[in-house]
Amino acid sequence: MKTILIVDDSTTMRRMIRSTLQVLDNISFKEASNGLEAIEYLTISSIDLMTLDLNMPDIQGLDVLKFINSHQSLNKTPIIVISARSDAQTRDEVMAAGATHFMNKPFEPKQLMAQVVRLLDTQPDA
Repeated sequence: MKTILIVDDSTTMRRMIRSTLQVLDNISFKEASNGLEAIEYLTISSIDLMTLDLNMPDIQGLDVLKFINSHQSLNKTPIIVISARSDAQTRDEVMAAGATHFMNKPFEPKQLMAQVVRLLDTQPDA
């Protein structure tokens, strides 16, 4: 079983991401509503992929990325940033900080599914 950590301060957005991905085989989900919760979860559990919002209370998504990138045990984790910020500078900064893929909000469910399938090498249930 593979684990996806969904990090977003919006309950609705976490539900949308989970709903999009729950058709995948052998996947469990964990959720964090802010950057601090995400870092806490990462330090005590292992995950196979993370979706990450940038604009959150306490610790911003970019700081979570920098934390992950600075720890050898975490920096191989695929991270899909899903953010309302879509300017080129933000995109470049996020990718330089260690994100695997960047998507704009509102995201396209098929695009998110395709990226997760590619990164986890899994398929939706038949």
